[in-house]
Amino acid sequence: MLTVPLMDSPILICYHCRMPPLVIALPTDDRVRAHAFYRDGLGLGAVGTPAEDGVPEPLQVVVSDQVHLMLIPRGGFGWVTGDHEVAAPGTSECLLSLPAADDAEVDAVFARAEAAGATVVGRPVTRPWGHLATFADPDGHLWQVIHAPAQS
Repeated sequence: MLTVPLMDSPILICYHCRMPPLVIALPTDDRVRAHAFYRDGLGLGAVGTPAEDGVPEPLQVVVSDQVHLMLIPRGGFGWVTGDHEVAAPGTSECLLSLPAADDAEVDAVFARAEAAGATVVGRPVTRPWGHLATFADPDGHLWQVIHAPAQS
């Protein structure tokens, strides 16, 4: 599993729930497919009690101790966003980036993601700012895996 070093400790959002400081919510068209992709393609574990479909509800995968990704069924996303329009499938409003320990990890994560159904956006390549690969998850959300050289 990739790790993202951020803040020191989680915050409390209710008397009995512990959540990480950052939860990124994205719409999904298929919870089961999304769960399989993030588990098999990115090696991210889900938290919570499985629902009837075998997928935790709500579907949250652990990016790090400090960051979770919550995948909300597209039809229910409006409950959270109210009158704010949700981007159409295939529209990219952000790029989610995962750090890798080295170039080989970039290549390995990219290969797993592709095998799990990712759409290739950019195969692994070395640029002046690092070794990186970009892909879209099954719902079209853009991800980049990057190993950036140490800043001097």
